[in-house]
Amino acid sequence: MRTIQLGQSELQVPAIAVGCMRINKLEKPAAERFIKTAMEEGATFFDHADIYGDGTCEEIFAEAIGMNSGIREKIFLQSKCGIVRGRMFDFSKDHILESVEGSLKRLQTEYLDVLLLHRPDALVEPEEVAEAFDTLQSSGKVRNFGVSNQNPMQIKLLQKYVKQPIVANQLQLSIAHAGMINQGLHVNMLDDSAINRDGSVLDFCRIHDITVQPWSPFQHGFFKGVFLDNTEFPELNAKINEIAATYKVSNVTIAMAWLLRHPARMQPVTGTMNVERLKDCVKATEVSLTREEWYAIYLAAGNTLP
Repeated sequence: MRTIQLGQSELQVPAIAVGCMRINKLEKPAAERFIKTAMEEGATFFDHADIYGDGTCEEIFAEAIGMNSGIREKIFLQSKCGIVRGRMFDFSKDHILESVEGSLKRLQTEYLDVLLLHRPDALVEPEEVAEAFDTLQSSGKVRNFGVSNQNPMQIKLLQKYVKQPIVANQLQLSIAHAGMINQGLHVNMLDDSAINRDGSVLDFCRIHDITVQPWSPFQHGFFKGVFLDNTEFPELNAKINEIAATYKVSNVTIAMAWLLRHPARMQPVTGTMNVERLKDCVKATEVSLTREEWYAIYLAAGNTLP
């Protein structure tokens, strides 16, 4: 597995992160097989959140991997906090500290490699976030910090108070959900693709060495379904399948390779619980699309060039 540096941290991590949001859908033997396969493939960066399965996903993961000190040294654990499902977002110091304690207990570990703030909180008091981060870092319970779904000004507000580097920003991005790429191409145009909805977050993250972690890399829209083998995207699937045949890999591999081809050195987060699809995702680290292939896929998804 190819590795990348995670933001400004000292971590060299796998270029593919394994999302564990759906691991609670697996029976114990299947969960164990999934984790075992990930480890064998070198996919040792596991992404969690305290709300995934209301905490059960973290518990199931720890049981499936057979967590102990030896195993813990071989993996990277990232979790997220801040969403109080259906009610609010909470970045208060007390909530952050309580959430981390819960995740550590469920994951059967003494520390997280990375903690992300899960979406923005309209009532965030960055001074409290800074206090929470200092407490977690000084206690050794969290080694690195990041955010998810935040725009540049929200990150800059945090950075005014937080002394730790923001090492990652988890953002929705796929071939069929490429707004942050579209607006960068349609600068000074009057079409819809020129609308800057995110404050040029992709360029901001590149400038400040913040690793973008694309989530839902095969989705179109917000959890509307995958675009692969979807009859709503005939031209896109035809182009992906054509290029997949050239490289003798699956369409999953090519769709993931499209993200990895971007020079931002992103770390896509998988969502599959299927071991064969996970292997196909990992294979993408061995495929380097040409510029022509990358743009052909981009255009086949219905994206346009000015």
